Amino acid sequence: MTTELHDYDVIIVGYGPVGVTAANLLGGMGVRVAVIERDASIFPRARAISTDEETIRIWQGIGLAERLKEDMLAGRPIDFVDARGRSFLSLAPAPRGNGHPPQLFIYQPAMEQVLRDGVARYPNVEILLGHDCELVEQDGDSVTVTARDLTDDSVRTLRGAYLIAADGGSSPIRTRLGIGFDGRTYHDRWVVIDTKVKRGWDTVDRLRFHCDPARPAVDCPTPLGHHRWEFPVLPGEDEQDLVSHDYIWRLLRRYGRTPDEVEILRAVIYSHHVRFAVQWRVGRIFLAGDAAHAMPPWIGEGMSSGVRDVGNLSWKLAAVLRGELSDDVLDSYEVERKPHVREMTAQAVRFGRIITERRHSLTVARNAAFRVLMRVPAFRAYMQEAGWFPDTSYRKGMLDHSGGNRAVGKQLPQPWVRTDGGERARLDDVLAGRWTLLHTGASRPWSAWAASGVPCLRVAPVGSAPARGAIVDDEDVFIPWMHRHRATALVLRPDVVVYAAATGDADLPRPPFASAPHTTVGGQALPPAATTT
Repeated sequence: MTTELHDYDVIIVGYGPVGVTAANLLGGMGVRVAVIERDASIFPRARAISTDEETIRIWQGIGLAERLKEDMLAGRPIDFVDARGRSFLSLAPAPRGNGHPPQLFIYQPAMEQVLRDGVARYPNVEILLGHDCELVEQDGDSVTVTARDLTDDSVRTLRGAYLIAADGGSSPIRTRLGIGFDGRTYHDRWVVIDTKVKRGWDTVDRLRFHCDPARPAVDCPTPLGHHRWEFPVLPGEDEQDLVSHDYIWRLLRRYGRTPDEVEILRAVIYSHHVRFAVQWRVGRIFLAGDAAHAMPPWIGEGMSSGVRDVGNLSWKLAAVLRGELSDDVLDSYEVERKPHVREMTAQAVRFGRIITERRHSLTVARNAAFRVLMRVPAFRAYMQEAGWFPDTSYRKGMLDHSGGNRAVGKQLPQPWVRTDGGERARLDDVLAGRWTLLHTGASRPWSAWAASGVPCLRVAPVGSAPARGAIVDDEDVFIPWMHRHRATALVLRPDVVVYAAATGDADLPRPPFASAPHTTVGGQALPPAATTT
């Protein structure tokens, strides 16, 4: 039975971490959203096991960061150890300026529950769980989706201005659109073992990469009393045997774990992929997350890259739907995000080579080289401060480079600041998802921006008294950053990326808006919730 047509602004297919983040972002911007998800409940297996400070910063923008962090592990050391368990590379990652811990271990089902609870704040978001997306069609004005309810076989037709396909690595929508998914799948397959900790041990709280050429292994803490192990399937091994409890205990006992310490919850075999969709936009349909790209898990950035995707795309969709920006700006989504994802994937592959090298002579050389290099202060700082980590920085896209300032395209750090009332707050909470003009000098008319309704705030040095129209750089982070980039005025997009910059008496370019931008107040915070285990 087919029901009547239902109209929305954006339809999201897939309700994992990427889809639910998009629903929160768009819901908070007042966009009418429908979400279609085949599964009736949250997937019970923890797939992603870590996230990063920039992802938490995006979730801060929807008012959920502090609640999410309650169920995460932060500040845990990382060790790369040899076949005898001796460390040759040890890291305690330093923050990179986003205002949150640099790496956080997660238990994905609990994390997704908090994000779904967040969507419940928005009556403009409708969730269709247990529905299969059977047909997607588009024309010049809209996207039409046919969804079948898997409980009663009824059919519902939805129409939206745009569609976000967050439907996973096998993405039926990507397949229907005929979009290539270029790259490779590694021959090695891995068994992932999730356990419940019954009694801790001395290294239970740290991530350890066992770089043993005979059989590498990943030994990873996850919160809420869980722990994960990963082992490659070796040549000649039967995958069915490998997920049996007898075989799993043979693997775990190799590292000293016993049934007194952990309970086996589940085990699954999976493959590593390096793949990129040939295009991320077809008309009014956008691919996001695993539907657009897949990377190996070695630096824990697969899920986080998908969250960055919708963090980039959602505010642009909202602005186009409100008539503030032209539809052309949506082409900047792939232009900005794809190079960053490629760079992140390349780093994941490099770390994977360190961990999984099987040739004995090369592992001996690797171990010795890193032990020497880690005694070199510059190299140690590079590793600890994640100098290798690809920060969000765009060379092309929705940016104005006419002033030639090198700050354009970079994401601003997030210090604590003081408002005109003297309250201490994170920078993003003050900006509240709005276009904002920040400057360090004397106030200038910037009449075109003022006429567009863009707030203009002066950034005062640390120790300054609160003043109307100003924020105080309470941690002495923001003003030095502007000095390094030779900028005295910045225009920030809603995602805190610098759209335009100027120095001294130089003027800023004209605003890109067709109409004054909407004021976004951000997501509402959730009340404390019971911990999920």
